[in-house]
Amino acid sequence: MKTTYDFIDENKRRTVLIVLLFPLLFAVLAYITILLVTPFVINAESADGALYQAGTVAYANYFSMYIIPAAVALVIVWIVISYFVGGNMILSSAGAVEITRDSNPEIYELTDAVAIAAGLPTPKIYLMNDSSLNAFATGRDPQHAAIALTSGIIAKLNRQELETVIAHEMAHIGNRDIRLMLVVVSGIAFFTFAGLFLLRFGGLRGGRGRRGKGAFLIFAAAVVCLIYGYMVAPLIRLALSRRREYQADATSALLTRNPAALASALEKISGDSVVESLSDHEPVAAMCIENPLKKRGLFSFLSGMSATHPPTQDRIRVLREMDGRI
Repeated sequence: MKTTYDFIDENKRRTVLIVLLFPLLFAVLAYITILLVTPFVINAESADGALYQAGTVAYANYFSMYIIPAAVALVIVWIVISYFVGGNMILSSAGAVEITRDSNPEIYELTDAVAIAAGLPTPKIYLMNDSSLNAFATGRDPQHAAIALTSGIIAKLNRQELETVIAHEMAHIGNRDIRLMLVVVSGIAFFTFAGLFLLRFGGLRGGRGRRGKGAFLIFAAAVVCLIYGYMVAPLIRLALSRRREYQADATSALLTRNPAALASALEKISGDSVVESLSDHEPVAAMCIENPLKKRGLFSFLSGMSATHPPTQDRIRVLREMDGRI
């Protein structure tokens, strides 16, 4: 049977794998795109005709020597930056506001007690002003972690249920799931933002000649980023094990000795989990205890809970089975 340390080691390996996959897969997709658009960028009568006449592949290789290393370098720089400040960016995008012992002593003391039981530092606690029921944890390690709770989950769950939800999120912190998800969410956010930025400020502006070719290349780069951000990168989530949710549920049950309370909490959460502040931040969905998004088709299916979380009813069933064995 796997221990917590096994899950931590597994998450460390997965984090390294995903950090490598993001730039590697992007480089492959960028090269294929350059290969496809090259015939439209230049013709044999242009100043670069001699190079083009050497073959489309040769010209694509010429472009790739400059474009791909620069793009990959930007991805790596973004991931490094996100590693240190990504948690704060996610909390800010969710409209979460930090609470303290003075402003909300009951929630702070409850979180503090769970952290002591888990042998972890007390994370920062944030409140999302939303009447729905949801929660997530973020950060790069237990020393720089935060738990965000909606006002609805605080108001509508009883103390025992809320304690098990906090313990579930604390388990993600202890298992280093938060680091893994931070890298994934930050990577997806980079490509979607870069694609939209290039599409808005580059587009197909310009006329003929080199200016028009440059605009076409910018447009092609935007398309590559959007395809990667909205279709390819979310599939990387399939490399994430759904077992981490079962593990977090089990850890919560062990810490609180109350699997029935977590099962009850999940039932209530699943009935009202849509968080309006996260509606434009679909990648964050995979970090939440339950899907915070309205169901909006294929992309939500791929990018949200379906890729990273087991069905809620299965989680509830397992917790019910645990009740009485602890």
